[in-house]
Amino acid sequence: MTTLLVIAKEPRPGRVKTRLTPPFTPEQAARLAEAALADTLQAVAATPAARRVLVLDGTPGRWLPPGFDVVPQCAGTLDERLADAFARCTGPALLIGMDTPQVTPALLAGGLDGHDACFGPAEDGGFWALGLAEPDPALLRGVPMSTPRTGAVQRERLGAAGLRVRELPRLRDVDTAADAHAVAALAPHGRFAARLARCATADRR
Repeated sequence: MTTLLVIAKEPRPGRVKTRLTPPFTPEQAARLAEAALADTLQAVAATPAARRVLVLDGTPGRWLPPGFDVVPQCAGTLDERLADAFARCTGPALLIGMDTPQVTPALLAGGLDGHDACFGPAEDGGFWALGLAEPDPALLRGVPMSTPRTGAVQRERLGAAGLRVRELPRLRDVDTAADAHAVAALAPHGRFAARLARCATADRR
């Protein structure tokens, strides 16, 4: 079975979802990040896995469900931190972030499905999921992160390595307020949608 990895930041005001401010306050942005992380972890917890690991920058909070190992992120750029997360795995591994609270166990359960890799592109040009049957940190090191070409470069790396890649559905990350509303509409019963509704109500007062 596959190890499921979630790479995340502790949802603290001023450290997460800074592109949501404005219109949201740093405190509201942190609460939205916490809700997105909680929804993500719930989906991972409900997915069959050999192991579930939270690769965390910060300290765990009440949002962490049971059944997860928590390991600290290494220092360095995002590509180095992603590579280090895979380096900790000895078998098939699938990594996702905390920016897609609409993710479901059904999306994750197929995973590699007999392929060498799986890849989930994001609408902003990045990627929301990356799975490797044989984790190789070198496949991530040096990939430029947080650019419109990030996903394309990472996908090219997989192809250049001769890997058989399973394509996962394209998902939208929560980066901006417009993203938040669009993603909440896709998962209206989750914690993220509920928190967004409360933030919107507070703004109208």
